[in-house]
Amino acid sequence: MRRSGPFRALAALVAALLAMLLASCGTIGGTGDGGSRSTETSTSTPNDGEGAKKKIRIGWIPWDEDIVLSHLWKQVLEDKGYEVELVQLDAGPLFAGLAKGDIDVFLDGWLPITHQTYWEQYGDKLEDLGVWYDNAKLALTVPDYVQGIESIEDLKGKGSQFGGKIIGIEAGAGITRVTEQEALPGYGLEGEYQLTKSSTPAMLAELEKAVKAEKPVVVTLWRPHWAYASFPLRDLEDPKGAMGEVEEIHTIARAGFSEDFPEVAEWLSSFTMDDQALGELEDVALNQYKGKEAEGVSVWMEQNADLVASLTS
Repeated sequence: MRRSGPFRALAALVAALLAMLLASCGTIGGTGDGGSRSTETSTSTPNDGEGAKKKIRIGWIPWDEDIVLSHLWKQVLEDKGYEVELVQLDAGPLFAGLAKGDIDVFLDGWLPITHQTYWEQYGDKLEDLGVWYDNAKLALTVPDYVQGIESIEDLKGKGSQFGGKIIGIEAGAGITRVTEQEALPGYGLEGEYQLTKSSTPAMLAELEKAVKAEKPVVVTLWRPHWAYASFPLRDLEDPKGAMGEVEEIHTIARAGFSEDFPEVAEWLSSFTMDDQALGELEDVALNQYKGKEAEGVSVWMEQNADLVASLTS
């Protein structure tokens, strides 16, 4: 019993030291590495820890199909718990970004022609996740009600029927160059037809006006495009290949994406969309909700819930 006094004093001293040590540890953990605050930061910041594996950067170029599909997949993936950032770039910097790993996915790779140069330069650092559209092409197009014109060859001698005009788009567009330098001379249409150059909206306005009046018109057009879902159209056959080869649109990812995101890679590899569905999506997002594309995509998704569900099933 005589020893209880000193032991109580020693116990009190030990308790005080332990309290000070615990307080010190709490301070270190609250401000620096390895404490509770550090753990909290790693789970809330997408660039650190597990959060980083959930973030996907989709690069896009301002082509109609890429605008709507990038917004579509952003919303689909976000519904599945991923964080998605859309990054707009020109094609060259976008492919370079994929090769560096700064961009994860690009949904609008036209091969083997349009983006051939970039694929040759960066292809060994990229993953081809597959083809989602296999009928991408440039065309001269007429409404279905125009009779006796099935091929570009059939336009010869019929110039007066179309007012001597082929309604084109911007002067600097690839389809403008191809029509003017390849199709017109290749089919002997120079002199009989003039390619009018204005803008894509102006061409579409002329097309809509002609269709409403059921008047003959021939326009420069390309697949995929929402006009095919909105108007009764027929692409003219091109036996000489003057308008170029049919292309495929690929989903392209950075190297290692399939390993980092196997589930998403599988979804994207299985993804396809036909002219009707894509045309309706573009029409809703780009026309009915012009300037509010993300909202338009959401509306289309609600209207096509079964199709959207199939993207990740």
